[in-house]
Amino acid sequence: MSLYDELAAAVRADRAVALATVIDGPGTGAKLLLASGVAPVGSLGDPDLDRVVARDVEGELAAGITRVRRYGPHGEARRDDVSVFIESFVPPPRMLIFGAVDFTAALVRVAKVLGYRVTVCDARPVFATRARFPFADEVVVDWPNRLLDKVGPELTPRDAVCVLTHDAKFDVPAIVGALATRVGYLGVMGSRRTRADRDARLVEVGVREADLARVHAPIGLDLGARTPEETAVSICAEIIAVHTGRRDVRPLGDTDGPIHQQGAG
Repeated sequence: MSLYDELAAAVRADRAVALATVIDGPGTGAKLLLASGVAPVGSLGDPDLDRVVARDVEGELAAGITRVRRYGPHGEARRDDVSVFIESFVPPPRMLIFGAVDFTAALVRVAKVLGYRVTVCDARPVFATRARFPFADEVVVDWPNRLLDKVGPELTPRDAVCVLTHDAKFDVPAIVGALATRVGYLGVMGSRRTRADRDARLVEVGVREADLARVHAPIGLDLGARTPEETAVSICAEIIAVHTGRRDVRPLGDTDGPIHQQGAG
């Protein structure tokens, strides 16, 4: 099977895979196909360069980033003898929404616009139905911690978990389960008073104070949202800000510098 056949097979199987190509310097045109748990296919012309690029590809795939990286001829850092274009092919990011509540349907719709593969999960079968959430990719009737036990190891920094249940018996297991994963965003709905009570419960079950810092609560940016749809936009806006590393979120008219974030070379 050729390198391109391997690439096509990985994409069809929804497996994360990256194609690295030398675009400038020694070995221009050489290619290396890399995917987790699979032997590399091809070579960039030097075994040390292959090894360093393979290491860097792990981070690019986790973030779903395509970019040009520069190296020395044997993979040396802080050199620009060789330019390698790393093209990432990754499945859509996942969003797990725990709680089949009024805000959930709106969040599903907005998340789908952003390209998420959305799962709605609630242990109450009367609420977790396909009829209520027709735009979700899947609706699961189960407890949050049980679902996270199954899919948690697959979650990446590109993914999001949103806990909308307002009920400690659902919220606490969901948060504990999500904190055990690499998920990039964990947001929880509720008032500031609710958060204080919930944080105390989390500490009681062994969650460390440092881990609580990963929890975005109350969920969403302060956009003045009132309706479920506006709240969904505020949640997704916060997810974007977290993924791009933006803490001081302001109107573009109040900022200077580049509008679009540039990837590092």
